[in-house]
Amino acid sequence: MRFEGWIAAAIFIAIGVVGTAAPAQGQYFGRNKVRYEDFDFQVLKTAHFDIYFYPGERAAVERAARMAERWYVRLSRLLNHQFDRRQPLILYASHPHFRQTNVLQGTVGPGTGGATEPLRRRIVLPFAGPLAETDHVIGHELVHAFQFDMLRRGASGMPLWFIEGMAEYLSRGPVDALTAMWLRDALENDNLPSLAQLQSPEFFPYRYGHAFFAFIGGTWGDEAIGEILRRAGGMRGASAAVLEYTELSEKELTEAWHETIAAAYEPLRSGTRPPEEHGRLLIGEENAGTVNLAPALSPDGQRIAFLSEKSQFAIEIFVADAETGEVTRKVTETALDPHYESLQFISSAGAWSPEGRRLAFVAVSGGQPLLTLLDTESGEKVRERKFPELGEIANPSWSPDGRFIAFSGIDGGYSDLFMWDLETDSLIRLTEDPYADLQPAWSPDGRRMAFVTDRYTTDLEGLDYGAYRIGLFDPETGSMSPAPSLDTGKAIDPHWSPDGGSIYFLSDADGITDVYRVELESGRYYRLTHLYTGVTGITGLSPALSVAARSGELAFSAYTAGDYAIYAVDEPGGLERQISDRALAGREPAALPPQDRESSQVASLLRAPATGLPPADTTFAVSDYSAGLGLAYVAPPTVVAGADQFGAFVAGGSTLFFSDMLNHHLLATSLQVSGSFENLTAAVAYQNQEDRLIWGLTAERVPLLFGDLSIETTSVGGEEVLVQRSFLFRQVTYRVVGTAWYPINRSHRLEFSGGYRRIGFDIELDSAVVTAAGEVVSGGSRESSPFDALNLGTASAALVYDNSIFGATSPILGQRYRFEATPIFGSINIVEALGDYRKYFMPVRPFTLAFRVLHFGRYGGDADDDRLNDLYVGFPGLVRGYERGSFSVDECEPTPTDPCPVFNQLFGTRIAVANAEVRFPLFGVLGLGEGYYGAVPLEMAFFGDAGLAWQSDLAGTPSDESAFFLGGDRDPVFSAGAAWRLNLFRYLVLQFDVARAFERDKWVTQLTLLPGF
Repeated sequence: MRFEGWIAAAIFIAIGVVGTAAPAQGQYFGRNKVRYEDFDFQVLKTAHFDIYFYPGERAAVERAARMAERWYVRLSRLLNHQFDRRQPLILYASHPHFRQTNVLQGTVGPGTGGATEPLRRRIVLPFAGPLAETDHVIGHELVHAFQFDMLRRGASGMPLWFIEGMAEYLSRGPVDALTAMWLRDALENDNLPSLAQLQSPEFFPYRYGHAFFAFIGGTWGDEAIGEILRRAGGMRGASAAVLEYTELSEKELTEAWHETIAAAYEPLRSGTRPPEEHGRLLIGEENAGTVNLAPALSPDGQRIAFLSEKSQFAIEIFVADAETGEVTRKVTETALDPHYESLQFISSAGAWSPEGRRLAFVAVSGGQPLLTLLDTESGEKVRERKFPELGEIANPSWSPDGRFIAFSGIDGGYSDLFMWDLETDSLIRLTEDPYADLQPAWSPDGRRMAFVTDRYTTDLEGLDYGAYRIGLFDPETGSMSPAPSLDTGKAIDPHWSPDGGSIYFLSDADGITDVYRVELESGRYYRLTHLYTGVTGITGLSPALSVAARSGELAFSAYTAGDYAIYAVDEPGGLERQISDRALAGREPAALPPQDRESSQVASLLRAPATGLPPADTTFAVSDYSAGLGLAYVAPPTVVAGADQFGAFVAGGSTLFFSDMLNHHLLATSLQVSGSFENLTAAVAYQNQEDRLIWGLTAERVPLLFGDLSIETTSVGGEEVLVQRSFLFRQVTYRVVGTAWYPINRSHRLEFSGGYRRIGFDIELDSAVVTAAGEVVSGGSRESSPFDALNLGTASAALVYDNSIFGATSPILGQRYRFEATPIFGSINIVEALGDYRKYFMPVRPFTLAFRVLHFGRYGGDADDDRLNDLYVGFPGLVRGYERGSFSVDECEPTPTDPCPVFNQLFGTRIAVANAEVRFPLFGVLGLGEGYYGAVPLEMAFFGDAGLAWQSDLAGTPSDESAFFLGGDRDPVFSAGAAWRLNLFRYLVLQFDVARAFERDKWVTQLTLLPGF
């Protein structure tokens, strides 16, 4: 390239990137994480922990501090390890508050009960309501902190079954009804994983990892856990560490594990029956999805509401005919509707009004708990009420007179009972204490509520949690009493019989969760189901039972063959057997194999609540939170040495990242040096995300170097000499920019930016004349600045919306749009305008119709300035079939004014693009594999593209550069074809296109790393 060409290229690059202001947080599209609340954090200090909290949860935090210290004593003994620095623990009063945390990057899903980030070993979690559930999560996450501390950098390479399974075992122990249920189901369906298969996403790492470490601890002793963890860090391999410690091959270890599972659970088959022998399959994979939960029968038993992933994109509420199972209405659309952030599907079910027309369900909207009343016949919302004074709510229950809706709610980290008076629109608190109060259910006469509580079995001072029991509450007087209870196991999810004399409930009294009924007057118990797996929802506390309030039909959800299905029982009395008739082969179904373990250090510590527990009257120091920055991460430094035609060089650099403990303030600094100060690259960026409005500042110095070297032979004074010339063109950009990002909700946001940029240029010219003998007879160097520096101010404002559902390779439902204006002023004065609208329909699953219309253009007096790069409409992400590298000289048909019209028609100062696609998962459509995409995340699409590039409409614009709608000769270009997109390693999307470019009359293939638009 000639010297003048280098200069031109440099200016084009300098100017071309000025106008495209990067959106806040680096997102062009994407959903938002909204910080609705301002939390005034304080710090409570214990012996080993710094606990970050805010005043609304202070009482619960005092108990959590004692829990944390007890867990530290337990785990330090089990793993034989001590921390060398204090452990941060960040607590939120409820899950909606937790979802607003800045400590975790990205959005937090409703299934995330807590997290531990490895860089600063911060534990962050919400109070779960019941003390026992919060205590378990603290223990589980503290195991991760021990893992990160013991493994250091090696933790990032550990598989989930190893990390999460160990955390579950050390925090739950060797007896767990839910994990045991998963094992029995896998055994029955011949689907137990081998050690190697534990890494497959087919096997849930929490449950199967838990079972595997229970096997290791029960066979080799719990002291093996810590030793295996140490070896895994040194060997950088989880499986290798396990095999080395056990001195077994993978095949031998797998067989031994499977044998203990079979020995423990095979004998249970003879005493149990599958769910279809208890009731008819009502909601399953054929008419809904593979996850069908929280049944709620209408009072007359004719309809059923339930939660399901029938749409495959989110858990939604559906209504079906309770006789046929035909789905008659989809109640919610949380996957696309930004109004609903969560349906609390793990902990809640819907509730019918007494007349059976309206359905009440809970959700989270705008960071606050929400109760919605919906007319199931018209599909219209009848009423909606937020409860900003509470953290979250669950399990509504309608009073028989229709005036009140009772529900459980979390306030200050504790779970209590509340009631909404529909006539006065007032919230009435029914209970207020640290005990767990859950799942209220009105009696048919409206005089009592049954509810789930641990108040009759738990010692608050000793933090010794008992089993959940059924309580009876009088809303008139506030008095409560225990209902008759079994001696062992939980009792949850109560529902009254139509006559009010009995309560149906779920219990795992013998290790398997089944349906029971208790007669309140006689205290007699009856068992209705006796499943091999169990009646369950997602967790051991999830609602899974429903009884029709007037007609008495019963429905339950069960886990079988890896799916959750709902079964209906028309005559529950026909299933009943008194408890004394049951028999279970003398085994403990909730115990994890091996069941003949002689002792368990883990179980012993879990059964000793006083061990390591600080006294109840312990006083902890509390101080205000100070947002001091600390080093969070150092990017690996780089050092490079080499030589090129300009000589030897040495370059290197590093980047440092700082944050405060809550990630409210982020700071990044970067420095790179290449040879001399003139080539110094430096940047500093600060972001403040303490409030809902996120803002930041960036300052940087960036040099760009272009060079050329020429050697030619010439004659000087009759002597042949070599003339060597080198050009080094340096462009140095100084930039200061401020950005702001305001999320309106999880789909809508406003973005703003403004800044200043100075672009300077200089040239270093070196020359030398060398004789044939190698003697330099002349030479020298000089520097100059060929152009005046460019001084540019920029500003930008954008409205962004994105509720789309992104599949493995492209969006498949919803819509996106971005409208943005960017004025640039100073040495060049223009306004850049962007409009980008995209829509995705799925008229027939799994075929998506995708559409995009886009316009980007420069407007203003300098829009046609020659120093600006023209826009190009032929990029693969715009109009396929016109990529630069696909053109050849043979295609050019020169005219007097244009050497290659077919190529140059793709350039302009303004572009417009329209795209349409039919996209579908190829393997899914062919039925090859499970799930939406089948065996391979490969998408196929048939597309049509159109695009137009043109110059401004200023007077004097040549007709062949002016758009047809402005009276010019420039027409759109079109293409059509097929595309294949493959998701690589869940990280990259590889796209291969075969396009017919109609204006070129040829087929073009192209390979890119681009997701679908």
